[in-house]
Amino acid sequence: MSDPVTVKSVQCISPAGLHRMAYKEWGDPANPEVLVCVHGVTRVSDDFDDLARALAERYRVVCPDVVGRGRSGRLRNPELYVVPQYVSDMVTLLARVLANGERQKVHWIGTSMGGLIGMGLASLPDSPIERLVLNDIGPVLDPAALHRIGDYIGQDLRFATFEAGAQFVRDVSQPFGPHTDAQWDKMARDVLRQDANGEWVRHYDMGLALPFRAATPESVAADGTRLWAAYDAIRCPTLVVRGELSDLLSRATAQEMTQRGPRAQLVEIAGVGHAPMLIQPDQIAVIREFLLNQ
Repeated sequence: MSDPVTVKSVQCISPAGLHRMAYKEWGDPANPEVLVCVHGVTRVSDDFDDLARALAERYRVVCPDVVGRGRSGRLRNPELYVVPQYVSDMVTLLARVLANGERQKVHWIGTSMGGLIGMGLASLPDSPIERLVLNDIGPVLDPAALHRIGDYIGQDLRFATFEAGAQFVRDVSQPFGPHTDAQWDKMARDVLRQDANGEWVRHYDMGLALPFRAATPESVAADGTRLWAAYDAIRCPTLVVRGELSDLLSRATAQEMTQRGPRAQLVEIAGVGHAPMLIQPDQIAVIREFLLNQ
């Protein structure tokens, strides 16, 4: 029996014009219980395949490729690859997904960047998010980790063979924690594409690196102030999942998130850095328990 999944798209708008955002949809399209899963900065919707399979009987699971990545379009102005644009796109997506249902609420899982998008949306008055999972992300972002991510994003790497590209993905993704060879292979296939010259390249617009390169210590500090304000405005039940070895979300910040704003629950995943992939059964169990045991 095939997976109950389809790939769709929705047209969004930025100050530079229109663009298309693709998304995978799992489960019954008439199910009013909607779960939105949003990936990290260099990943794609396919990261959530295992989680979606596990939850599709309960939810209509919607997993977008954020603009500039995967199956989605690219922005004409790369300076717009920032969280406010992504939040705008998600509002458009939700208008499509919730158009035919009576229940205008969703549950949200956001890994890294996807968590920042979720924080932004959940902080707004009348937000549709009624349960929020922040996977290894918070209002304080470590500058060294941001620099590392920016350097990684901006490398226009090309590989003669899929195997060479897959080894690169595996090497740079070691903080994701232990996985089987089959899981590593899928994680690589999800983000590598063969171009017209037969070379294997990563799936995203190199322009994504521009906002990272433009960041200064002052802008990072100002972003932190805005992110804490957004976090403190969240009113829905919130779970923070932290990789024990994460270099992006410190234990101190995660603990502070349990004491202010929505006073999140906190779960640490042993032996994992940034970020847990939510593939392993124990990680899926953590998510399931939070979302369904209300």
